[in-house]
Amino acid sequence: MDDSEARSAGPIEQASDLSDIAAQCAVSNLLDVAAQLAGLAEDLKALSSRPIALSGEMKN
Repeated sequence: MDDSEARSAGPIEQASDLSDIAAQCAVSNLLDVAAQLAGLAEDLKALSSRPIALSGEMKN
């Protein structure tokens, strides 16, 4: 590989590094969303076991 080929390979390697970083960020974000959804599912499960009070019943 001559000098011009080495220089032209630089941005490709940088793009590859950026692609790897973007993929890691995406995985991290997906894991965060999955954790939030799991928490929401637990909250909904807890709420589903409680009876729904109608507005007239709350006044009594």
